[in-house]
Amino acid sequence: MTTSIPKAMPFRPGCRTLPIVRPRILRQSSTQSGNWAGRPFDVAKDNVAQLAASPRRPLTLADLLKHGRPPLSKEALLASANFTLSLLPARLASRIQALRNLPFIVVSNPHVSKIYNNYLHSLSTLIPYQQRRITTLEEEKQFGDVLADLVQTHTNTIPVLARGFLECRKYVSPADVTSFLDTHLRARIGTRLIAEQHLALHYASQPISDNPSDDANAPATNKSIPSNYIGVIDTGLQPARIIRLCEDFVGEICELKYGVRPRLKIGGEPEASFAHIPVHMEYIITELLKNAFRATIENGNEREPIEVTIAAAPDVPGNQPKTPGDADADFELDSELSARNENETIGYSAPSSQSITIRIRDRGGGIPPEVLPHIWSYSFTTFSELDYQGSESGMDALNTISASGGQLSTIAGLGYGLPLSRAYAEYFGGSIAVQSLWGWGTDVYLTLQGVGRID
Repeated sequence: MTTSIPKAMPFRPGCRTLPIVRPRILRQSSTQSGNWAGRPFDVAKDNVAQLAASPRRPLTLADLLKHGRPPLSKEALLASANFTLSLLPARLASRIQALRNLPFIVVSNPHVSKIYNNYLHSLSTLIPYQQRRITTLEEEKQFGDVLADLVQTHTNTIPVLARGFLECRKYVSPADVTSFLDTHLRARIGTRLIAEQHLALHYASQPISDNPSDDANAPATNKSIPSNYIGVIDTGLQPARIIRLCEDFVGEICELKYGVRPRLKIGGEPEASFAHIPVHMEYIITELLKNAFRATIENGNEREPIEVTIAAAPDVPGNQPKTPGDADADFELDSELSARNENETIGYSAPSSQSITIRIRDRGGGIPPEVLPHIWSYSFTTFSELDYQGSESGMDALNTISASGGQLSTIAGLGYGLPLSRAYAEYFGGSIAVQSLWGWGTDVYLTLQGVGRID
């Protein structure tokens, strides 16, 4: 679903209010219990700052897994819905507050304003639900439909924000842009993860009704969901399989753009597996392979294979990695991680957690020394209008493979690849390190922490 983006409107001095779009009302049939939620709440008049500053409990990976393996019982499904609803409004309010704190000329940009109003719409839709608990499966189904609609609403957040900051680059420094986007996009990871985890549990638990006899007679609709999935978490994820999928995707882009595609060799422990979120790993690997493939071809070494080595750390009980908690919960963080993560990382509660390190080695000539210090910054200088028009529908971090539909016509992109990949890796305590040998090639070390031992 492609979102049309209006042309930039000139900044009008003297305008004192943010461009507000009235929140869209989700209309529902009067024959359903859809009226249970009431009218969308007018958050334009609500004290968003107070809601954004409200105390929040720590969020752990155990929270995402505590409702059990699907299909869930009625009680577990309702508990998951109410848990999701208890977290999202404050997180959305926090993002609204952060956008309000931007310079006025930036928020006045139509693209940044679009994202601002999307958050207002989402918050206005959820607040009526939060005012009482979800107690029936009909209410849970209605909430699931609304949640799916909100997730879709925010699908294009990254490319739209990128376009807005591109147009406002004269009015905000690159350092301020990087700081804002790093915090905002990390927060977005957590918010979408919470919403998509409940949606996955919801769909995997159908059919289910308030009458147990109905469930016994209803046809099963979740047979296609693998048993190793708990929501969006794959408890038996094989990095080698993800790498091959991403290789095919990136290889097709290379053939369209350059007419050739490099070979890829996987070594080390290709049979290794762990528990992680496949869509996060798909984005990271896709971005890293895009960089390696592009550099290799443009350096004239397309006959040299790109080497990928997979190494699994020993799964030793009690040998937990030191990982930061969710900053919303006021966890104490190391100063380095605190400065970078700004409260948006999920902590571990499992007794053990395997990590897997993936090294991607290319012969692409390395990274120029003058460029190397800036690879973790959100860059706009190499991004053109033509690039944007060709890549708009495929640039969302969570939809690079599943929703791009082959429309990602540029391999260079926005310059968001590495910083976003690092955000996804570090969200679960992982890391990305780059070692460049200028004139020869680049090694990238991706370490991903598993979500722990899951019985």
